[in-house]
Amino acid sequence: MRRVDRTHWTKGRSAGRSCRGGEGWRFAGRTGASRRLFSGRPGRLPSFPFATGAHSVCLVTEVCIVLARFVHGSAKPRVGIRGFPEVAPEGLGLERWLPARPSAMHTLVFLSTRQVLQCQPAACQALPLLPRELFPLLFKVAFMDKKTVVLRELVHTWPFPLLSFQQLLQECAHCSRALLQERPSTESMQAVILGLTARFHTPEAEDGTHSLCRKHTLRVLDMTGLLDDGVEQDPGTMSMWDCTAAVARTCIAQQQSRTAEPGPAPIPVEVRVDLRVNRASYSFLREALRSSVGSPLRLCCRDLRAEDLPMRNTVALLQLLDTGCLRRVDLRFNNLGLRGLSVIIPHVARFQHLASLRLHYVHGDSRQPSVDGEDNFRYFLAQMGRFTCLRELSMGSSLLSGRLDQLLSTLQSPLESLELAFCALLPEDLRFLARSSHAAHLKKLDLSGNDLSGSQLVPFQGLLQAAAATLLHLELTECQLADAQLVATLPTLTRCASLRYLGLYGNPLSMAGLKELLRDSAVQAELRTVVHPFPVDCYEGLPWPPPASVLLEASINEEKFARVEAELHQLLLASGRAHVLWTTDIYGRLAADYFSL
Repeated sequence: MRRVDRTHWTKGRSAGRSCRGGEGWRFAGRTGASRRLFSGRPGRLPSFPFATGAHSVCLVTEVCIVLARFVHGSAKPRVGIRGFPEVAPEGLGLERWLPARPSAMHTLVFLSTRQVLQCQPAACQALPLLPRELFPLLFKVAFMDKKTVVLRELVHTWPFPLLSFQQLLQECAHCSRALLQERPSTESMQAVILGLTARFHTPEAEDGTHSLCRKHTLRVLDMTGLLDDGVEQDPGTMSMWDCTAAVARTCIAQQQSRTAEPGPAPIPVEVRVDLRVNRASYSFLREALRSSVGSPLRLCCRDLRAEDLPMRNTVALLQLLDTGCLRRVDLRFNNLGLRGLSVIIPHVARFQHLASLRLHYVHGDSRQPSVDGEDNFRYFLAQMGRFTCLRELSMGSSLLSGRLDQLLSTLQSPLESLELAFCALLPEDLRFLARSSHAAHLKKLDLSGNDLSGSQLVPFQGLLQAAAATLLHLELTECQLADAQLVATLPTLTRCASLRYLGLYGNPLSMAGLKELLRDSAVQAELRTVVHPFPVDCYEGLPWPPPASVLLEASINEEKFARVEAELHQLLLASGRAHVLWTTDIYGRLAADYFSL
């Protein structure tokens, strides 16, 4: 059985030098078991003969040093934005072990790291001796496999100023799995939080030499970017609501322990999170934000979503948030009205870096004007003019009939995402939007719930033409578009060459109309998802024209729809577009968030 040429590993100084030295690592002269680690047939994962006690720690350390040598090689590696090397070094004698840059597989480095972490106590003892370049991959593997003991210790001894979920849990050179696209494990999230608190409570005398030099390195723990799809969570995963509660409790406990145990102030760590709050969680979240002021554990909110929260509570939270961190405010189910919004909006406008503002149920119907209503609306418009970085605006279920020009004209910069679902838009609103500076910058447009079948159709087509060069995401749910309106719009729609997502659910389209769309959309090479309605052919006794409520609630003939699905699938295959998803699932994780476009 052929073994790896050990001369590749003996280059450098003696084996007694620090394991951190780039040229000081030696593979020859170690234990016999460790020399056999990479022997065997090419393509097989090496086995790790773990022992117990000091030998186990020594062996784990040596395996990780070998992995580090493999990752970095004798030349300095090129490190990508995610913190992992972009290319593997040459000249290590292991080239025959690796497949040719697989896109959906794990590299030998990843598999070896996973094997090392099977023995968590030994791996934890070895961490202080390891090169810090291994920590990013160790974190991803530990988070993925729920190695909570190792994960806690990794956070406790993190050797970099920044620990970012968005960087560490994305697809990387060693593992194609993107954990940010999955609901996070409760066990892994709790381990990260415990590792963070351990940094403030571990006595320095117990840290050891290597831990001491790393313990105070971390300055920012960025836990933003976790999946929040609104789908019911299973018991083993953590929702954003649970994450908010866990982080808030940690901040409160840290402040209480600091008061009870006076001593030298620890090095502060900024914790960046996306916060979710409602009536039930408001009190302890407010307490957490208050306790983090001047605390070594500083809570920094990136995205705030408040649901069914009274106006005064919303204002109180906004006053506690750091003006330099917040990028999104999302107020849902608060039924503010223009009066409530005029109270809240000046507190929102002080966040000069705010990029996304999502407001719903703003009742400013121009058909029933009042003196107070007009004053509140003018004040709201004046405050909207204070935003300098706003790129996304959502005004869902707000009565903006004939007022869209007043709203959008006050903004200082063009929008890239505009959501106007169920806003009772008039033809003049659509014509203004098509002529405005916003149209040529739009990446995401949501006009769901607006009737586009009558006099609004031509202005809508003009808007599509104006936005064709940039539009990536188009949502037209329940817009009363029948076959005739869709076919008339297809020449303009297909000019949106960069379109990735098209939502047409709840429109009275037949199978013939869907076939027209499927055929004509073949020119849209970037299109990946089409959410289509159940064809009217599949309903029994459907009134015409069918109201949207009937389309959403009436039962369909499952047998007919199965045939429709099969036919659509065959047409996609025949046109070479099997990668395009055609679905009726409006509850899946298909609609893209603006910041992910």
